[in-house]
Amino acid sequence: MRKLILLFAAFIVLFSSCSSQVSGVLRGGGSADLVIKASLQPRMSALIRSLKTVLGNSNTAIAASGTDLILDGVSITRSMQASPGVSSVQFTNSGPAALDGTIAVSKVEDFLSSGASTQFITFSESSVNGKPSGRILISLDRKTIPALLVYFSAETSDYLSALMAPAVIDEDISKTDYLSLVSSLYGQGVADEIQAASINVTLQLPGPVTSVRGGSFTGNQAVFDVSVLDLLVLDTPLSWEIVW
Repeated sequence: MRKLILLFAAFIVLFSSCSSQVSGVLRGGGSADLVIKASLQPRMSALIRSLKTVLGNSNTAIAASGTDLILDGVSITRSMQASPGVSSVQFTNSGPAALDGTIAVSKVEDFLSSGASTQFITFSESSVNGKPSGRILISLDRKTIPALLVYFSAETSDYLSALMAPAVIDEDISKTDYLSLVSSLYGQGVADEIQAASINVTLQLPGPVTSVRGGSFTGNQAVFDVSVLDLLVLDTPLSWEIVW
């Protein structure tokens, strides 16, 4: 169960989170800064706490307070520090099941990529009449996920495997059948939290946005609400595009 994950910049870190917000600024040249907030809902927190016992995982990062971390900011920071396209990363715990983090991306097209065949972000830019223009495309499918998983902590991977996320174990299963499976194993409450979970992403672009696929836009800003269920199952490829 080692070396497994998920999504745009922080999407991957947030694959296992039930409530997440990502805000970022994309600059000319392809550098970006991301601010992330992620937390687990109560039933998912209880489930992962029990999985930690079953899987034999322990955490001493905040042993002085006697509190056991469910999401480990130190572990996530360590696992991402040497990732392609990342110039700096820092995650801290605001609670046992809550994280705050920042990621500085040197080149978005290199972010978590180990080569052209595993590149999940496509970025291009030019100048029209002296004004910046560009395009960013983010694509996720069953082929790119394995290459992304290697950059994240084994503990996170274990949880996703225990949840039998189809995108991680590479099983063809519908979202409805997956929720039924989770419900039968872990209870309807956990299935309901997964179904309701989403990742909100707000991104500032170098110029006025002209079109967006998979979200909305105003001025220089694009907004996306991404279903965690869609990410966990990936029964069809997902893509988001911004043109400015």
